[in-house]
Amino acid sequence: MAITDQSLLDYLEPIAKLSTGRKKELSALCFIEKVNKGTDPMRMNVAKAAQAIYLVKGDLELRYKGNKKAILHSGTQSSRHPISADSKIIETIALTDIEILRIDMDLLDIMMTWDQLSHSANLPKNTQVSAAEKPARNTADWMQDTDIFSAFNLQSGVFSRLPVANVEEMFKRMTSISVTAGQVIIQQGGVGDYYYLIQRGSAMVSRVVDVSQPSVMLAELNEGSAFGEEALVSGIKRNATVTMKTDGELLRLNKKDFVELLKEPLISQINMTEAKAKIASGAVWVDVRLPSEYIHDHIKQAINMPLNEVRQLASTLDTNKEYILYCQTGRRSSAATFVLVQGGFKAILLKGGTRTAVN
Repeated sequence: MAITDQSLLDYLEPIAKLSTGRKKELSALCFIEKVNKGTDPMRMNVAKAAQAIYLVKGDLELRYKGNKKAILHSGTQSSRHPISADSKIIETIALTDIEILRIDMDLLDIMMTWDQLSHSANLPKNTQVSAAEKPARNTADWMQDTDIFSAFNLQSGVFSRLPVANVEEMFKRMTSISVTAGQVIIQQGGVGDYYYLIQRGSAMVSRVVDVSQPSVMLAELNEGSAFGEEALVSGIKRNATVTMKTDGELLRLNKKDFVELLKEPLISQINMTEAKAKIASGAVWVDVRLPSEYIHDHIKQAINMPLNEVRQLASTLDTNKEYILYCQTGRRSSAATFVLVQGGFKAILLKGGTRTAVN
């Protein structure tokens, strides 16, 4: 059953902290399932991918390691959090007929990471325009565009290969160019040289299918549209021509920078065993998730520095200490680690996050 009331997502953590655009996108990607009494919803994972499960209606028994049990009731504070976030749960049993919301954890984590990065402080603006023109988008505006940077593109497209620690650097390296109506930006059959975002104006995409016939118009690209990335990654020739329909402004990233940014940044990573040894020697755990996630479940003695607040909170850290950063997957913590390392701190990443780290 599809989600028709988006207010449900405003109630669940950490989903409630997503931007309006991301929640709207997520509501179309997750569904409410009915589960019969006596059934374990955690064993109904057809996709076999790690999933976050929320209890929407009914009562659910949680069974932990060591024969401990607890009952989760829908509508309570505890039910606002996904039950699968607690790695100590080994089984769940529906005590009544229940309804659950099941979400791919990797998808949710990508959304949380991208959203928090876009709300980080001090993100630079890419261009300046005159007061008579529409203000240029800044980095946060672009990152919150769920058409270009949709969850699908971030999970499966070319941008799924972009390490999150490099996201801001991508925008920093983009340059602005002015273009005019009728100007050909990329030519069918040409070599890929740039990736483009349309800051202002519109363009037409055309393709020559038969050399004896006029080119076929495929699409119109408007402000916020992106093009050109596939040729940079795959090395194939351009498969269409893009021509400006109006005057405008483009942001572009050259192939060298595009390819370089697909590589992981040089940050130190350690496993859980190594991390515990460092903690015993005085290092400090840093949980970079949102406060609502941290309060619900965190490593003992860890401090909370949400990714979107790392820059502001960095001044509270001791430059003589080592900090080991973590989240559930390592995605958000890798970006936060990179920020701290650039700031001169001794920051180390827990490889793979707590979901895959060996305890």
